[in-house]
Amino acid sequence: AGTGGFGIVNSSIADYSLYTQIVIGVFMTLFGINFNFYFLLFCGKLKSAFRNVEVKSYLGIMGTAIILIAINIRHMFGSFFEALHQSAFQVSSVMTTTGFATTDFDKWPEFSRTVMLIVMCVGACAGSTGGGFKVSRIIILAKSAKRELKRLAHPRSVSVITMDGKRVSDEVVTGTNVFFFIYVVIFVVSLLIVSTDKQDMVTNISGVIATLNNIGPGLGKVGPTGNFSVFSWYSKVVFILDMLLGRLEIFPFLMLFVPTLSGHKKVRR
Repeated sequence: AGTGGFGIVNSSIADYSLYTQIVIGVFMTLFGINFNFYFLLFCGKLKSAFRNVEVKSYLGIMGTAIILIAINIRHMFGSFFEALHQSAFQVSSVMTTTGFATTDFDKWPEFSRTVMLIVMCVGACAGSTGGGFKVSRIIILAKSAKRELKRLAHPRSVSVITMDGKRVSDEVVTGTNVFFFIYVVIFVVSLLIVSTDKQDMVTNISGVIATLNNIGPGLGKVGPTGNFSVFSWYSKVVFILDMLLGRLEIFPFLMLFVPTLSGHKKVRR
């Protein structure tokens, strides 16, 4: 429920029955959904709940990734159902940032591994127990880009960004754009520092993605059957900071180092 991701056996969830894995997979997916969705359900506002753009996008992204990977790895398993099951569990695990694994997805084809990296970055819904960049931010970024392109084509046009029928303020849009910029800067700086550790590029990139988005396992030497012990002490410090930034969110963490308003001079009358 807390999408914590630690099992009590070395093989994680792989030792559990198919039924147990399905139940865990379902609840991982459910706890990646915005809790406001459940509040609306409990209040009997079913139409409002199921019209939630973020939830529909979250399930759409997850479903698309599951199908694409299942098709790509079907030759690695005895049946398409088994491939679908393994795909569904791994995708829901990394997208909700739980970190469980029932198979070593680092051995999957490059296409499937690439899709896994993408959903690692996407993450769960805002207001859920999951981490990652968050689906709502991706929606706002996409709509913001669409609006700017429209302005280039029609300079005099006036358009607003909406979600669930409500206008998204310019402050929220600006905040999302700034968050994305800082997120990219942190990723690039972390990757540059970690890259001096002489590990392969896949391990470095997935290591930063896994820690900054609180995923758990990555790819390469930090895959489901590996760990971060191969890195030096300074790379581990970078990963620790990335995990804190990912879990506490970037803005609250950075605010710890910003002078408070109380330190500003009072304006004279």
